[in-house]
Amino acid sequence: MNNLEVTTLTKVTSRLVPFLIVCYFIAYLDRVNVGFAALTMNQDLGLSQTAYGFGAGIFFLAYFLFEVPSNLMLERFGARKWIARIMLSWGLLSGLMAFIPDIGRATGLGSENTFYLIRVLLGVAEAGFFPGIIFYLTLWFPAEYRARIVGYFMAAIPLSTVIGAPISGYLLGLHGLGSLAGWQWLFVIEALPAIVLSVVVFFYLTDRPADAHWLEASERDWLAERLRLEQKQREAVREYTVGQALINPRVIGLSLVYFGAVATNYGLGFFLPQIVKAFGLTTFMTTVVSALPYAVGTVAMVWWGRRSDRKTERRFHTAIPLFLAAAGIALSTVLDDPTLKMLAFCLAGFGIFSCLPVFWTLPTAFLSGAAAACGIAVINSIGNLAGFAGPFAMGWIKDHTGSYTGGLLLLAGLGVIAMGIVLSLSHDDALERAPAPVAK
Repeated sequence: MNNLEVTTLTKVTSRLVPFLIVCYFIAYLDRVNVGFAALTMNQDLGLSQTAYGFGAGIFFLAYFLFEVPSNLMLERFGARKWIARIMLSWGLLSGLMAFIPDIGRATGLGSENTFYLIRVLLGVAEAGFFPGIIFYLTLWFPAEYRARIVGYFMAAIPLSTVIGAPISGYLLGLHGLGSLAGWQWLFVIEALPAIVLSVVVFFYLTDRPADAHWLEASERDWLAERLRLEQKQREAVREYTVGQALINPRVIGLSLVYFGAVATNYGLGFFLPQIVKAFGLTTFMTTVVSALPYAVGTVAMVWWGRRSDRKTERRFHTAIPLFLAAAGIALSTVLDDPTLKMLAFCLAGFGIFSCLPVFWTLPTAFLSGAAAACGIAVINSIGNLAGFAGPFAMGWIKDHTGSYTGGLLLLAGLGVIAMGIVLSLSHDDALERAPAPVAK
């Protein structure tokens, strides 16, 4: 590694990654804060566990439908404009969640149908944000750095719970302030940062290295050439069109892997606060204890991604965490002691989150350009259907059995299937190694 490489990538990392972490932190918090709101919202709105699980998950059906078009729009118009649009629209809609009773009365839809409608619109608004950022990072970072960079970025997922959980717990305590319930304050206050950041994104992000006037000319030239050679190296093996990426067997296989990973994440995440609440804790302590698996996941995500880059190995670094996620979730069903149950969930948290940054190196190792934008969106959209199926199945099984055990075992089974699929897929590690040295 030469000095120019170190200097350039240090500048790019410090300029882009912390800011993107903040954006994704807000995005993810606005996506899953319904899990904390449910501690008091469900009773206020008269939602059953099945209705809540359906509403929490229906977000992902809309997300699925609009994911690929949104990512292709980002590739066409640039990240700066498109991500700003996404953040503004989802911030406004997330804030509307606070006014479900009023909207339901005014429209005659009722609270339950209004809950479903706003979750659908929120899915439409946010579609393309995550895969857009994953694609955006491929425009700035060479392949051998991507697991750690994606790990830093995706650490916003568990961090949104570690930090957001106690904040959400505090906001739920604002019940009765003014004319709003605590869960309504939660949605209003947590929506504001997305609206503010949408303006910042428009002026702060840079679409491509060629536009990065905050880099020296030699740094821009080195980075552009390194990424060009990597793209040439991938295309020498196979150059994919957008249409070919849509139906590529490896893309479909990776979509199924991601389906299992997402199922373990959202299926557990949307219901963990309610599982923990049954320990007999206060609402605030429930949010704090629920954050523990996410604290473990934050550390695991960063460490495991760096380890994968250092070893230049991807398949087993994806499969092993999927096994740990499944094992932790399954183990939690046979443990009654709250402390032991939380240790099992922490093991699951390690597996759920450490697999994610490594997983996203798999498609970007063989796809590039518009095909990469399309392939990443396909994988993310199909995978995120589990964000609908997991919570809905969890809610339905709980309503019909009175227990979360069946739902948790279903999630564990999906994690094991995902592990098997990723081990069966081919992956050429050589495509992620540095190409011929770039002239200084």
